[in-house]
Amino acid sequence: MKAITTVLAVTLATSLAAAAITTFAADGPPVAPVRPVTTTYFGTAVVDNYRYMENLKDPEVQAWMKAQAGYTRKVLDRIPGRNALAKQIQNLMAGDLTRDEFTRRGNRLFYRLMDPGSNLPKLAWRDGMNGEEHVVVDPAKLATDSAHHYALDWYSPSWDGRYVAYGVSEGGSEKSVLHVMDLQTGTQLAESIDRTSDCIVSWRSDNRSFFYLRYPKAGPDTPPALSEYNAVTFVHTLGEHTDGEGDEAVFGRGVSAKVDVPEGQGAYVLLSPDSQYAVAVLNHNMDNNPNTFYVAPLDRIHGADTPWQKIADPQDGVTDVQLRGDRLYLLTEKGASRFQILSTSAAHPDIAHADAIVPEGPNVIDAFTLAKDSIYVGERAGASFQLLRVSFDGKTSTNVALPFSGTVRDLSADPRDTGVMFNLQGWVKAPREVAFDPAVNENAAIDTGLVPPSKLESDAYEAHDEYAVSYDGTRIPVSVISKKGIAHDGSHATIVFGYGSYGLSMDPVYRPQWQAWLDQGGIVAVSHMRGGGEYGDAWHRAGQKRWKINTMLDFVASAQYMIDQHYTQSKYLAANSASAGGIVMGGAMSIDPGLFRVVLDDVGLSDALRFETEPNGPPNVPEMGSSSDEAGFHGLYAMSAYAHIHDGTPYPAIMFTTGANDPRVSPWHMLKMAARVQAATSSKRPVLLRIDYDAGHGIGSSVSQRANLLADEWAFALWQMGKPGFQPKH
Repeated sequence: MKAITTVLAVTLATSLAAAAITTFAADGPPVAPVRPVTTTYFGTAVVDNYRYMENLKDPEVQAWMKAQAGYTRKVLDRIPGRNALAKQIQNLMAGDLTRDEFTRRGNRLFYRLMDPGSNLPKLAWRDGMNGEEHVVVDPAKLATDSAHHYALDWYSPSWDGRYVAYGVSEGGSEKSVLHVMDLQTGTQLAESIDRTSDCIVSWRSDNRSFFYLRYPKAGPDTPPALSEYNAVTFVHTLGEHTDGEGDEAVFGRGVSAKVDVPEGQGAYVLLSPDSQYAVAVLNHNMDNNPNTFYVAPLDRIHGADTPWQKIADPQDGVTDVQLRGDRLYLLTEKGASRFQILSTSAAHPDIAHADAIVPEGPNVIDAFTLAKDSIYVGERAGASFQLLRVSFDGKTSTNVALPFSGTVRDLSADPRDTGVMFNLQGWVKAPREVAFDPAVNENAAIDTGLVPPSKLESDAYEAHDEYAVSYDGTRIPVSVISKKGIAHDGSHATIVFGYGSYGLSMDPVYRPQWQAWLDQGGIVAVSHMRGGGEYGDAWHRAGQKRWKINTMLDFVASAQYMIDQHYTQSKYLAANSASAGGIVMGGAMSIDPGLFRVVLDDVGLSDALRFETEPNGPPNVPEMGSSSDEAGFHGLYAMSAYAHIHDGTPYPAIMFTTGANDPRVSPWHMLKMAARVQAATSSKRPVLLRIDYDAGHGIGSSVSQRANLLADEWAFALWQMGKPGFQPKH
């Protein structure tokens, strides 16, 4: 393997000519000094003009950020119609009472609650479908001032439903602190355990102790890339070591010399109340891609002496393992691109000779859960889902009828009880919490009524799927959401969304805030590109690493399709994505700079070559690749938008957005990208950098934060598209 050499070029702080960004702000945004650093990867020299921005604590960088944020605010506040749009969006987002993320503990139900007008979800519980509602945690009451907010990150109730562990974090940071509430007494216990981001809590059957995930404490010499890596599973007993210090480590890298645990982001343990075994998971990126799994008898879990037995490595393609008695049920993609469910002994696991309980079929298995009576399987079937009820030996399988066609999400079952609950929704169908109990209704699931009928759902809107054709002839599904009966006259402001990474699918989901865009005569188009999971593992891998160019070209083809079908024109076309979708936004502006009038890049990954150096970088190597090997470098270089911005190019109007506390994609991606495009563009169209100092990656943002972000982006887009009512006075 060739070494990577880094050469510091002659460092010159140069002044760039400030191009006029808008007709009413001729001075433009603050200019960033150019200080080139050249890194040579396997013979290819890559120049980085703004490497210094990666030091977010640098006072110069902080001052530039503040100036950029202030300039952006000044520009956006001059757009008429923006404030009215923000109010409409917030009313839509907070107009309905919603309950979601249900967990069953016998007759007791736990869930997230959003009251109409609320800004943040609460944690609540009730006994039975019609029981009295009790609020456990209201994050809005935790804030001490208006400049900072707290969010509920995760929760896990004990098997008897008396206790619930939960995580809260500040300012969208996702830096969770674990707490425990006693519902019997209504008191919060003394537990306060930090470094529990992405925590998986698994309660033992004594209902007084649990396994939990915790990240190592970073020291002054800990590199950023290792600051949230190699989490360890500990066991905790209520009332003991309430800050977590002194809890016994039972699983993770370095815990035991007897168990070879590879590097990874998260390490956690899964239990079932009807099993005497425990499953341990080494999850490289806290996602549903293939991971490493182990099993051990529950009564033999004792620190470093625990006899963990490996079940599967990532090459075995296992994405989920669940316990039932002395059997393991595994979801795997190996030899089954659309997934299959296998079963093997927990005492002597052997996936090579496991029983195929649900073989691969024409649909993609999305998720499964185990109830007392059956396995319940959610399958992606074209543009919607179906729910299967399968016997534990796989010999019988029946299709459960659904109230309407849509996306089945959040399967929830208690292994001690029959039946399953789940969320059902569509592009224009508001969520319902639906349940199937074979003792009540033999063939059909019914609406529980736990989520009241939406006041906003309307027959005025419609959604359907069409197909674009990518550069190589591959058909790419495009979901088109609009008002009914729109004309194919090229007049519609259109936002094309896409993601295309990690095998995540853009399944139909209800977004009432989209009505604010549709009511402007607009269209929302969702591109189901390669890199996602719409058609299973092969579809995912066709947009991964060196094949990521497929994802970008699929997105461009989807946008071009909307023009070819006379829905819109380039002057009315916007691109929008977030996070790993920043790769797609980079493609949108670099592959064909004239295709889009507006690009909206939210917390986007743009400098893929430097991603490994930040806290969330190493866990993403299996998805993105590594610059430490030649093939990995070429894949990352091709997808790195920051490396392919060229001076004198007429780029679209662009808004880059980030949260100052982002733990997933460091804010410097958007900083560097904004500085580079502002210096390079010749179009005279605005290139803005929007920074929220009380936000992170968007997870945990309040309703008002999300509404204001959308209002800023949509008002910006409508201004650039020439929409009346959004044109600033000169």
